[in-house]
Amino acid sequence: VQLQASGGGLVQTGGSLRLSCAASGRTFSSNMMAWFRQAPGKERDFVAAISSSGGVIYYTDSVKGRFTNSRENSKNTIMYLQMDSLKPEDTAVYYCAASFRPIATSRHPAEYNYWGQGTQVTVSS
Repeated sequence: VQLQASGGGLVQTGGSLRLSCAASGRTFSSNMMAWFRQAPGKERDFVAAISSSGGVIYYTDSVKGRFTNSRENSKNTIMYLQMDSLKPEDTAVYYCAASFRPIATSRHPAEYNYWGQGTQVTVSS
């Protein structure tokens, strides 16, 4: 069972990136999934989460209106994070994660049971 995050890179302020999180080994169509990020020397912070059906999505305040979380529940679940109007403070390693539950309100990393390996996002000023 694996989550593979990809799509990170180096972009200038105001630019865009699209992160993907591909599941393998099992389907995550019944699982809440989320994005977290961790900057050097800081804790892993919640970014966005999407319920199993995609009907409930929520974001941390700092990314509302700039990031869009979505998912495809085909044979192999894929989750996306479209990041627009990027800022230097968005620089971090971005991780995708999945919970055992189809929907959850907790934004704490402990809610999530499966984790991807992370992809680096760097926004230059």
